[in-house]
Amino acid sequence: MRVVVATTQVPFIRGGAEVHGENLCAALRAAGHLAEIVAIPFKWYPPERILDTMLACRLLDLEESNGKRIDLVIGLKFPAYLIPHSNKVLWILHQHRTAYEQWNHVLGDMINFPNGREVRDAIRAADRNLIPEAKRVYSNSRNVSARLRRFCGIDSTPLYHPPLNVDAFRCETAEDYVLVPSRINRAKRQLLAVQALAQTNSGVKLVFCGESEEIVYDAEIEREIDALGLRDRVRFCGRVDEEEKLSLYACALAVLYVPFDEDYGYVTLEAMLARKPVITCTDSGGPLEFVVNGVTGFIAAPDADSVGTAIDRLGGNKLAAAAMGVAGWDRYHAMKISWDTVVTALTS
Repeated sequence: MRVVVATTQVPFIRGGAEVHGENLCAALRAAGHLAEIVAIPFKWYPPERILDTMLACRLLDLEESNGKRIDLVIGLKFPAYLIPHSNKVLWILHQHRTAYEQWNHVLGDMINFPNGREVRDAIRAADRNLIPEAKRVYSNSRNVSARLRRFCGIDSTPLYHPPLNVDAFRCETAEDYVLVPSRINRAKRQLLAVQALAQTNSGVKLVFCGESEEIVYDAEIEREIDALGLRDRVRFCGRVDEEEKLSLYACALAVLYVPFDEDYGYVTLEAMLARKPVITCTDSGGPLEFVVNGVTGFIAAPDADSVGTAIDRLGGNKLAAAAMGVAGWDRYHAMKISWDTVVTALTS
C-alpha cells in the first residue's frame, strides 16, 4: 500500500513524537509498504493561528499524489489527524492538551488569551465531529484513550510501540547517579527532581540529558541548584547522541521520570530495556501503565519528600535496584510490544 503518515511539527523541535513518526514509517516500509511522512508546520500562538492550521488541514487533498492513489492515511497529531481521506486510521498521540486537561492548569496558556475559550471550543467541536470520520481510532496509551473518552465521548484502542533502537540498550555496572532523561521543560518537572535530591541522604547524584526548551525554566532550575547547595551533585549533559544516551542508561543506578500526565513516555520503556528501575509519580500518566510499584521501581507522590525517599531506597540498596531493573526487563518483554503488531493493526 501507499501510506501517508500525517502529523504536525513545530520547526526545530524534535522529541518523542518526531521519533514516533519516523519509526512508524520505517516499520511500514519494512513490512513492504510505500510510506511517507506529511508534516504540517504548527504554531499554537496566538490561538487563532491554530484555527488557521485546522482549516488548512481540512483543505488538504491526500486522496492521490502525482496521479497515484494514496491507499491509507494514518493520522497521529492534532490537527493533522483532521485531514480528510476516504481510508483514514488514527493513532492519536494526544489531542491539543491546552484545550483539554491543561485548560485551567499551570502548564496551559490558551486560557490567558481573550479568545482562548472560543478557540478551545472550536478545537473540541472539531475533534468530536471529525475524529469519528476515521475507519478506526487507536491511541498511544490507555492514558490518551481515557482523555479521548472523558472529553469527547470517543472510544479508542491503546496501541503500544517500542522506542528507538530497542535492541541496542544494555546494562552495565551501576554507578552512583540517577539518570533524568527527557527534554527540559516544565511538563517534565526537572525542578521537582532537583528539589527531591536535596531531601536524600544516600549521596547519589543526578545526571540530566535532553535538549532545553525554556530559558526561563532553565534559570529557575539553576537558581534552585545553587540555593540548595547541590552544584557538585548535578550534571547537565544537554542533548546527547544515541550512543551516549545508551551509555548513560547502561551505567545508571536508576532512572527518574516524573512528568506531569505524560501521554506515553519512551523514557520508561528505555529504562526497562536497560534493566534499570524507574521512579515516577502518581500523576505522571503514561509511565504508570508500565511501572509496578515496589517491583520494577517506585511510584511516588509528586513532591520532593516522596520522590527523595524513593531515590534513597534505591541509592541505599543497589542489589534491590538491580533486581527491580531485571523485573522491568521481564515485564517489557512479557507485554510483547512490537512494530509488527502496530503495523498489522493500522493496515488491516
